[in-house]
Amino acid sequence: MTNEELQDLIGSWFPNPETDKFSEIVEASETEGSSEEALEPSKPINPSLLEFTQEGSQFLNINVNPKQLHALMNQLKSNEQTNFDYLFCLSGVDWGEALGVVYHLESTTHRHTIVVKANTKDREKPTLDSVYNIWATAEFHEREVFDFFGIKFNNHPNLKRLFLTDDWEGYPLRKDYVDEINMVIK
Repeated sequence: MTNEELQDLIGSWFPNPETDKFSEIVEASETEGSSEEALEPSKPINPSLLEFTQEGSQFLNINVNPKQLHALMNQLKSNEQTNFDYLFCLSGVDWGEALGVVYHLESTTHRHTIVVKANTKDREKPTLDSVYNIWATAEFHEREVFDFFGIKFNNHPNLKRLFLTDDWEGYPLRKDYVDEINMVIK
């Protein structure tokens, strides 16, 4: 399956309700005889709640709202057309304004790969849903992200520090982290 075919299929799972509202406005305006300029939206309306890019990558990238993360991941694995049965990388990221997680998925049957990104702008209490119940390998990856970035994963079976001691303060892979005692200066 090509990236375009994957995008069409996956995008259809999360239709944007705004496109329905726009089509209703267009139909009503057409019957009232208004000009075409009034029908143009100020910006294009994405037909899906998901955002797709390839960002110079060979893989299709999907940006998902945290509210849809678990449903999307579950569908990506269980749908026979996608069958993303292998989570081969889960990484925490500090994008400055937002904290997030990047998931690399592969289908060992269909031989296609995608990247899913979810982020939260809440730096005080960042939370995402765990995908441990979908891919068991996520258990330790999510613990690592929690340890170094402070992102909490809802429904994780054993969310606690993995590498750092329990009395460690802060999250050392965040861009705003400062630790004068343990800093290595070259």
